[in-house]
Order: sequence, then C-alpha cells, then structure tokens
Amino acid sequence: MARLHPRLHDALQLLPAERPAHLLTRHSVRELAKNGFADYRLPLTPEGITMAREWGARLERPVSAFYSSPVGRCVDTARAMAEGARGAGLIDHEPEVITDSTLVEPGCYVEDINRVGPTFLKMGALRFLNAHLRQPFDGMLTPAAGRAKLAGYLHDRQPGAGELAVHVTHDTILAVLVAELEGRDAIDEGHWPWMMEGLWVWFDDRHLNWVWRGEHGRRPFSRA
Repeated sequence: MARLHPRLHDALQLLPAERPAHLLTRHSVRELAKNGFADYRLPLTPEGITMAREWGARLERPVSAFYSSPVGRCVDTARAMAEGARGAGLIDHEPEVITDSTLVEPGCYVEDINRVGPTFLKMGALRFLNAHLRQPFDGMLTPAAGRAKLAGYLHDRQPGAGELAVHVTHDTILAVLVAELEGRDAIDEGHWPWMMEGLWVWFDDRHLNWVWRGEHGRRPFSRA
C-alpha cells in the first residue's frame, strides 16, 4: 500500500484552528506511464482510490468544498476524499466536485500550449521546470506570477472559519509553486511531490502562510 508523506498529517496541528485553510494536493496513485509521460488519460489505481478515501477521513476539520483539475484522476481523487470525509463525519453529504482550469495545464502557468508543449515533451518534466525557474519560457507565466495567480485563486475560495477547502492538482504545478515560495530556483527528485502530498495554506491579514513538509513559511499576499 502506498503511504502518505510522513510529515503531511502532523502538519494539520500547525494550522491555526480558527482560520479558514486550504489543502492544495497532488492527486492519488495512478497507473504507470508506459512512455515516461503521464498523459491525462491515466486513471487512478484501486490502491489510489483507497488511499484518497482513507486520507479524506483523516482531515480532522469540516470540509467546505472539493475543487479539482478537470483531469479524471484528480476528480476521482477529490471524490474519494469526499467519501472518506463523509464517513468520518467531516461533511454531512458528498458534495459535487467543482472543476477549475487553474488547477491544470494549460490554465495555471501555461498560457500557450502550442509554444510550450513541444519543449516540455523534449526535455521532460524535471529539466523543463528547472529551466523555467531560472529563465521563464515564453508562453508561460513566470514562477512569481503563477504563485500570485494560485494565491488569488485560493483567497477567492475561502471556506468558513475553522473549515478546510481541498484542491486537487498535479505534481508539476505543486513543485513549481513550492520552489517559488521557498525561494529556490532548482528542483531535484527529493523535492518532487509524493502522490497525495499537499501544501497547507491560510491567510492572515495581508499575508499568505503555508506549511510544506512540516515547515511553516509566510510572505505578503499579493495578486501581482
């Protein structure tokens, strides 16, 4: 059975109890890519569904909404998490999963897939993201602009006080966001998000707060 990152669940205790909070998470375990590229047709495995359901039951806070990339494995992750949350009494019904293009590419960092796509396929995900962090590609938002876009997206979807909103996205989006937040211009395999690993986010006054792998960060909140 696949397992959650060992610092993911305990980070719940670092969130202020009274604040609205967000979990921006990678989807659960999917089928393996045969050609090295995880295209959007690859579904979750049965193990992945079980893992998402069990994690949803451990979120500890009432969950106000489940948002997702439109890609099937992300939607199915959100649905399974909702099933687990309902079984644990964190929600009283299984809500509709709300899909949003901000959580997928193109839509988040990628603005022109025709300009960017061939380069991504040629370089592979890790090399591509490292190159983008150092010298942003034409046809994409800069890492800073992408972070501001995602922060604005989350701020506009605040749950109630003490509640949680879940947003299911992809590894490439999460990897670049965390690198930019931490002030890094490089990503290695150790930085890569695990299946179902997520970034905890909340806002206070004019600041964006986050917890990644048990470490708390904070910076002024801006949409630009």
